[in-house]
Parts: sequence; C-alpha cells; structure tokens
Amino acid sequence: MGRKTILTCAVTGNSTRRDQHPGLPITPAEIATAAVEAGRAGAACVHLHARDPKTQQGSMRLDLFTEIVDRIRQAGSDVVINLSTGEGGRFMPGTPDPTIAGPGTTLVTPQKRIAHVEALRPDICSLDLNTMNSNPHIVINTPASVTEMAKRIYASGVLPELELFDSGDLVMAKVLLERGVFKLPLLIQIVLGVRFAAPADPASLMYLSSQLPPGSVWGAFGIGRQEFPMLALAWMLGGHVRVGLEDNVFISKGELARDNAHLVEKGVSLIENLGGEIATPSEAREILGLPAFVGGAARRHTQAGQGLSG
Repeated sequence: MGRKTILTCAVTGNSTRRDQHPGLPITPAEIATAAVEAGRAGAACVHLHARDPKTQQGSMRLDLFTEIVDRIRQAGSDVVINLSTGEGGRFMPGTPDPTIAGPGTTLVTPQKRIAHVEALRPDICSLDLNTMNSNPHIVINTPASVTEMAKRIYASGVLPELELFDSGDLVMAKVLLERGVFKLPLLIQIVLGVRFAAPADPASLMYLSSQLPPGSVWGAFGIGRQEFPMLALAWMLGGHVRVGLEDNVFISKGELARDNAHLVEKGVSLIENLGGEIATPSEAREILGLPAFVGGAARRHTQAGQGLSG
C-alpha cells in the first residue's frame, strides 16, 4: 500500500477513429494538447503516435513527431514522453498472389521504424515483440528486426518499452535478453484484449506477470471495456497502469469519455481508492532510471544516454 504507480496515457494510437470518438486527437497540436492535459490530470507518462492530418492514419513522419514533442515541452510539461515505433510493421497478403504486398501494407525496414526515435531521443519508445494476425493484416516483428531496432534505440540513449501481446512475445524477450540484445532491468508493457492475442482476463495477466525476468519494471492495460478492470488488477499485482483513447473511448458503459484527461482522472481515482499513490513525472523517472527533466523543447538537445540505468 502506498507505493508509487506510474499512470501512462495512450493519447491517440493508430487504430481508433473519429467516428468512434469525435474528439480523438489527430493533428500534432491536438495530440500535444491532449498529452499536456493528461499530464495535468495525473499521467506521469504519455504514449504517443503521430497521425497524418489529411488521412488521419498512423504516420512515421519525423516532422509530425517533432511538432508533437516540441509543443509538449514548449507548454512546460515535464511528462515522460514515450514515442511509438509500432507503425511500419503491417503486411497485407495480396490477391491472388499472397507473396506481393496488398493494400494496407506498411512494412518497412527497422531503420525507418525508429528514425524518429534516433532524431528526437525521447525518454522511452515502445518496441513491439509480436508477430500475429491483426484483423485482415499480419503484424511482423522478427527477432532480427527487433534486434536491429533495439540496438539503435539503446545507442540513442532511449529506454525501450517491450510490448508483450502474448506468451510467445515473452519467450522472445527472454531469448534476446540472454543474447545481450536487451539490458536489465527490462521495462515491459503487457497488452491484453487485442483480437487474436492474450485475452484481457485475470488468468492471462497473472500468468504473464509471474513469468517476467526478475527485476523487471512492468505495466499492463486492457482494451475496450476491460481497460479499468485490468488497471485495478495490474495495480494489485504490483504493476503500473495505462489508460487513453488509443485503448478505450468510454468512461462507463455507453458513455463516451470527455477526452483523454477524463480517462486519466478515473484511473487516478481508482488507484487512490485502492490505497495506491500516483507517481509524478519526476518520480516516474526515478523508478525507470531515466535522466532528470531539464526542460527545453526536446531531449534531442541533451546528451544521449545520460543517466539511463542498465
């Protein structure tokens, strides 16, 4: 009781649509504003995707990520910034020849997937370990691709957050840890409730969290209506937590959340009512072994790797 819990807000993602929530942040200004508001509501960390303002689809464009990060820092927010590297991993088998990429394929080289991380050097970036069906597409993250991305992420002085969607992803994490690709202590995010992956239920979370390498710092979250039940369970099992419009657009059954900050406010209330304490951004940095916040437009202007544990 009373331990500090990091609450992350996943602001927009690459799958949630405006027809699901009319206030979904799309432009860099909207995403940055949502991140700042989430921080004011109690989120110590914000997980950020970029969206193409014209198509509203996920994007890897450096100029979009740069504007998002700079706007957050120029607003004076000290939230821990976690940039996604998930875009660029989808493959859609073509018809009639499945060896040719079809519409919706975004698959690119690992170097392109983390170019914005190397340029901006955020506090954290996500690193997906899943190869799985994702509705009509296949998400591909091979050991070789993950290894190359991890090498470049560490070289940039950024802490990778390993995203586990199923038990096989945990096996890959352990293998790559043994090979020296990953460094202790690991930062792990357990993703529950994605179709064709680990379901958002107590058995899945208890199993996956029990099998993590010793000393791992971990969190978990559930998709859709399981967002808040999984938040409570993750806290009870000793993990950190996440909410946000990337994962869920409802504050309660049938009622859309006002915005990301609304979801954060409910998450904070749940943790505090359970007897927990929400970590501030500075406390989150201490927990994660990150450098202290020094202000400025973006961390790319500081020395890479300074203060990172492991």
